Amino acid sequence: MPVKSFRPLTPSSRYITVSSFAEITKSRPEKSLVRTRKKTGGRNCYGRVTSRGIGGGHKQKIRMVDFKRDRHGVMAKVIAIEYDPRRTARLALLEYTDGEKSYILAPNGLSVGAKIVSGPKATPDMGNRLPLRAVPVGLQIHNLEIIPGRGGQLVRSAGSSASLMSRDGGYALVRLPSGEIRKLNEDCYATIGQVGNAEHENVILGKAGRSRHRGIHPLSRGVAKNPVDHPMGGGAGKTSGGGHPVTPWGVITKGFKTRPKHKYSDRFIVVRRNGRPMKLK
Repeated sequence: MPVKSFRPLTPSSRYITVSSFAEITKSRPEKSLVRTRKKTGGRNCYGRVTSRGIGGGHKQKIRMVDFKRDRHGVMAKVIAIEYDPRRTARLALLEYTDGEKSYILAPNGLSVGAKIVSGPKATPDMGNRLPLRAVPVGLQIHNLEIIPGRGGQLVRSAGSSASLMSRDGGYALVRLPSGEIRKLNEDCYATIGQVGNAEHENVILGKAGRSRHRGIHPLSRGVAKNPVDHPMGGGAGKTSGGGHPVTPWGVITKGFKTRPKHKYSDRFIVVRRNGRPMKLK
């Protein structure tokens, strides 16, 4: 899917690139598969801001995406490719033989009219969902489960894919898009293929207004505040240095590792995303 650029007739259109949406075949979502999204503005139940930089934005509907696809052995037909405002990937609308409909992440190359199926006996074709013990080694996969039966949690963004490296002792060795190599139970399910809309990484917002449409609220710099409001605030004149970048609560923001040193899932990581082997303590 190519991106579309514009002639720089105005300053805001000079760098803007947008998706062409050429693959979209249905403009309105399936009514039975959407829910109303209530926006919080980054505030919790007490009205206090717990997530900064959230506010405004266009009204959105939540598409109920089926990440489990646990209707094994039932053939489904792709009847539409749709846009989802809350994720980078496209959605494929499926219709099963009994008339039930559901949304899935649309793999790259999946077109309207294709027939797909999930289950342990499914063939390793694009769009089919099967357990890792039945996936051929070296094949591209996405929407991976971490725990069998929980539903896909890994590799769900546009253009991403993982690859199955090997299987041994009831576990499958999978290389994730970050470069991390992780052991997953071979009973975990995965979908064959790469997530669609791979050109999303080439989209340039180009102006502040497009961020506001997405619900991204601007933030003030810490050095522009007063000492009472931020650890990096204050100073005579324009002072932007003198300390390591921190949050308003003093937590280091660059280089500080937030992952726990002793996490239960460390035993399943073979190679970390920085290329170094995982050392268990």
